[in-house]
Amino acid sequence: MSESFSHGTIELPYRPGVGAVIVNKSNKIFAGQRIDTLYRAWQMPQGGINQGESPINALKRELVEEIGTRNLRVIDQVDRWLYYDLPKDVIPKIWSGRFKGQKQKWFILRFIGEDKEINIKTKKPEFGAWRWMSKNELLKSIVSFKRELYKNIFQEFDSILN
Repeated sequence: MSESFSHGTIELPYRPGVGAVIVNKSNKIFAGQRIDTLYRAWQMPQGGINQGESPINALKRELVEEIGTRNLRVIDQVDRWLYYDLPKDVIPKIWSGRFKGQKQKWFILRFIGEDKEINIKTKKPEFGAWRWMSKNELLKSIVSFKRELYKNIFQEFDSILN
């Protein structure tokens, strides 16, 4: 997959990131509803990898920042990068127009706590609401440009999610 996108005369890279498929005891998936002004879609926790940060450390940081709990156990991860592209009209509105999309390392984790431990009202909240969803509910609730990515993620973790 190409690592750059021409935006005018500038080649844009993919933003490196991580994502988390968090499952509860019933194998329902954690989904948060974004509070940003561009989209109010539901999604799984995800975020960028800081310079010099490993994917697993980025994952741990992002989960505390987004859902306020460490009561999770990593089950597995996708060894390769998974990609999604932003729609061309969205590129200038996200990440100051510096990236054409994201390349992400995805992990699946088991939530081993109680629902009351999940706190989306963190220092810089990204979600206004959260709930447990099935794969199909989540696929219907995300922005269209991430749908193929989510299908690929669910396929990677199929033996765990079923």
